[in-house]
Amino acid sequence: MLLWIAFSLMTGAAILAVLWPLRTGAAAPAASTAEADLAVYRDQLAEIERDRAAGLIAPAEGEAARTEVARRILRATAERASEGEASGEGRRRRVVAVVALLGVPLLAGGLYLSLGSPLYPPQPLAQRLEAQPNPSDIAILIRKVESHLEANPNDGRGYEVVAPIYARIGRLDDAARAWANAIRLLGPNAQRETGLGEALTAQAGGVVTAEAKAAFEAALAADPQDPKAQYFLGLAAEQDGQKEQAAARWSALVAQSPPDAPWLGLLREALARVGAPVPVAAGPGPGAADMAAAESLTPEQREAMVRGMVERLEARLAQQGDDIEGWLRLMRAWTVLGQQDKAKTAAGQARTHFASDTAALGRIDALARELGLES
Repeated sequence: MLLWIAFSLMTGAAILAVLWPLRTGAAAPAASTAEADLAVYRDQLAEIERDRAAGLIAPAEGEAARTEVARRILRATAERASEGEASGEGRRRRVVAVVALLGVPLLAGGLYLSLGSPLYPPQPLAQRLEAQPNPSDIAILIRKVESHLEANPNDGRGYEVVAPIYARIGRLDDAARAWANAIRLLGPNAQRETGLGEALTAQAGGVVTAEAKAAFEAALAADPQDPKAQYFLGLAAEQDGQKEQAAARWSALVAQSPPDAPWLGLLREALARVGAPVPVAAGPGPGAADMAAAESLTPEQREAMVRGMVERLEARLAQQGDDIEGWLRLMRAWTVLGQQDKAKTAAGQARTHFASDTAALGRIDALARELGLES
């Protein structure tokens, strides 16, 4: 608002400076020079006529004098006409100047008031960068981090913060570089390695390159239970034509995942893509050594391995029956394995353990209906 007022005052001062000399125009004399000359010339003609009549001058001299005065009258008349035209042109110029100096600012001001935002506070870029950014303003947030990293190139935490943002907005090259810098400065861990692997895979259009595979293997070495690393290593095996190894890794990941894990849908699609049966998440799953061994198993052996996991879950619940999530996983697992009777038995045992827990009973009954165990 202050800037808008300042601009208005400056415009007004400029208009006043131009209009002030035109406030009255050039003061016109009561009688112009040409009019005064004409009056003198008329008096001279009258005097010449009187002298001729009185015989004071010869006729020839009188005629010559009369001719000279007539020539002067003609010149004065032309000058008077020129002065009139100049006066009219001056008035027109003043009118145009007033219209331009007053009309243009008034028109611009009216348009700004109707279409602009004169009351909106100024927001220069430098001030926005210094201010606390709106979390939704990703561009400003990224620019702040980038400015910080330009001044502090060894801040690994800054690279770790901006890397997933780069990936989310499609700046995959920047994401890969940021993850690599975070690993270089902060050291490797599962999250940083999987972030790097995902960025490299996205760069390659979904192909798990050798560099990306190395990153996922490093992530799995840091955390054998990391689901992203396990999934992408299975994808790498599929892309290499090793569908059985991919199925073994994905099946093991399904078996170790909780039933509400967000990646289960993706795993089921992947298993269906390689023509493998889909096991059920059934409690604590295999470690890295178990998955490595499973890659060499036949489909029948892998199914037996999954069945063994389910049986171990069943044995644990027989000893520690207060795990409602475990009972729900067991019901699902026996259903997927085609053991409807065992699934119904698990549902009955679960109801016995939670006979006084209304909420738990409701969950058991809902799942039983979903799995078709009520008949």
